[in-house]
Amino acid sequence: MSALFDRLTRLFDEGHGVELPGLRSDAGLAPPEVRPAAVLIAVTDRPEPGVILTHRPEGMRAHPGQVAFPGGKLDPGEDAVAAALREAHEELGINASDVRVIGASDRFVTATGYDVTPVLALVPPDLPIVPDPVEVAAWFEPPLAFLLDEANHVHRQTEWRGGVRNYLEIEWQGHRIWGVTAAIIANLSRRLAWLERARD
Repeated sequence: MSALFDRLTRLFDEGHGVELPGLRSDAGLAPPEVRPAAVLIAVTDRPEPGVILTHRPEGMRAHPGQVAFPGGKLDPGEDAVAAALREAHEELGINASDVRVIGASDRFVTATGYDVTPVLALVPPDLPIVPDPVEVAAWFEPPLAFLLDEANHVHRQTEWRGGVRNYLEIEWQGHRIWGVTAAIIANLSRRLAWLERARD
């Protein structure tokens, strides 16, 4: 058994066992009908664990160049876990048999009309990642502790649809993580309370 898997599972269960008001969501900006989607938060099983993130190709119609978790829309008959595992395999060549799922976290409704379920999971270190160039321009692995540290979550504002919109930005070694991806990380940070409880 993996000590990291046990620790993440404990923190995940404890964090999701309480009411937590004020989690981030763009539900108020979403269209009336939303489509279910899922992403995989793949944590690498290392002494200093990381998280696998991707850069979307610049030529993509939706969110070109942005940092994202592997993921996408649910296919008919799929649940969030199955969709997240399928998308991770399609985008990065990660086999479902190499993934140890911890659980589905707080859904995030996007302004573009997706109801996204993040699935937290553990993967072996140094998996042979094979990106699909149609969906992934590059991938990288920032430290989990860095991502979950609220001190690294910078609050920004921008004009959007005639108003002011607040969002988070996380900068790591030249990689700009923002928007939905940063919001999901921030919600997970509050659930896990990694820095406060990880060494309990």
